[in-house]
Amino acid sequence: MLLSPLAERNWEDVCSVLEEVLEDQSDRELFALELGSGTGQHVIHFARKIPFITWQPSDIKEEFLDSIRAYIVAAKVTNVRQPIHLDASEPWDKWAGLTHNSCDAVFAINLLQYSSFTTAQGVFIGAGQILKEDGILIIYGAYAMNGMITPSCNEDLDAEIKKMNPEWGLPDIDVLRQLAFGNRLRMERIVSSSIAHDCPLICFYLCYSVCTY
Repeated sequence: MLLSPLAERNWEDVCSVLEEVLEDQSDRELFALELGSGTGQHVIHFARKIPFITWQPSDIKEEFLDSIRAYIVAAKVTNVRQPIHLDASEPWDKWAGLTHNSCDAVFAINLLQYSSFTTAQGVFIGAGQILKEDGILIIYGAYAMNGMITPSCNEDLDAEIKKMNPEWGLPDIDVLRQLAFGNRLRMERIVSSSIAHDCPLICFYLCYSVCTY
């Protein structure tokens, strides 16, 4: 089981927002896909705290898939499915058998910052297809707004990420809003957070719901 200290520190705050967003649907069983599950720590904690959701973790790295499997066994959770290999940059109909209108929710935590724009496009295209009519997409991370990155710690984070890969970096909220609109999703709310770093308002939860225009 791989260990991410950051995931262990922030899972409660992340989970509290998920609970708030989904609390009005707690009277029924939901099915949720997590994109880029990483070590698996988040999804195990979420499964324990939000038992009315059956969770489908996914990742593109085999070491993370192995770690997720180990966490499922160790935690003995029954509402987490075995992880699937899923590359969000691929066409949605290649997403490990997930079908049209099959998910109540899609989550992505700190995925878009460490991905190319092609992956961001894939996330919105795929979510627009696999989410049910009342489904919701929740993405978490740090972003640019109107082409500007603030405060300074976000600028530092963006520069650090781009050193890893020039195609990565903080995506712009307005660009994501346009991607959403083109894939039958509309932005419902932005929830600010400072849990990831010692920096005020560094991160946001962007919540989109499926619409029928």
